[in-house]
Amino acid sequence: MLEMRPGCERCDKDLPADQPGAMICSFECTWCVECGESMHNTCPNCGGALVPRPTRAAALWTQFPPSTTRVYKPPA
Repeated sequence: MLEMRPGCERCDKDLPADQPGAMICSFECTWCVECGESMHNTCPNCGGALVPRPTRAAALWTQFPPSTTRVYKPPA
């Protein structure tokens, strides 16, 4: 099950789990589409490809809640 982090690691934009607009790598680093595209769809943490994150239906959040932990690493 994906962690479904709540925000972009670069710009801290909210990325709700039930909406499109997030990109992830195989380690679940999470970015908004705009930041992902500006990084050429390559994760700066691991060098892996960024792909669209699937959505999770809000009806499943009680049993399988998305993460509330934000990871924010603005560019230096």
